Amino acid sequence: MNQNLVSLEFSPAELDAIDGALAVLEAKLDRLIVLSPEQRHQALKMGDKSEAFCRQTEMVLRQNPGMVPGDFSLEEYRLDLAALDALRPRLQRLRTLTDRADDTELALGSDIMSAALDGYRFAKIAGKGTALDSLKEAMQIRLSRKPRDAGKPEA
Repeated sequence: MNQNLVSLEFSPAELDAIDGALAVLEAKLDRLIVLSPEQRHQALKMGDKSEAFCRQTEMVLRQNPGMVPGDFSLEEYRLDLAALDALRPRLQRLRTLTDRADDTELALGSDIMSAALDGYRFAKIAGKGTALDSLKEAMQIRLSRKPRDAGKPEA
């Protein structure tokens, strides 16, 4: 094998532990919501500059509760900011872990594809017999390329 970006093996105990940890995360984060595409599109977006404005507004309203109408929940506003502050560092950790898992998945797939192509080359060179013929046939289908200009007649 010419390429080996990653070597990784999970024991059954490790997989059970990972699945258990994921089940705990799913249970503890069961209050996270899923927005529809339309809801995502229509939602106001809070960027960095907007966040500073939102935090300043909450502080001013908290310091001046008399200016807040009765149907405005200053407590819900405060709780939303606190929940955001609590969620963000955990979300960053999850994103980092997901990025690592994505890179590892890509590397494993690349290693596997590289090994398969090496194996195919070996089969092409030395291969005779039914099993190797079927491998070569499967790989020829995988590696066959359609002409770029399918509509043009060949010369």
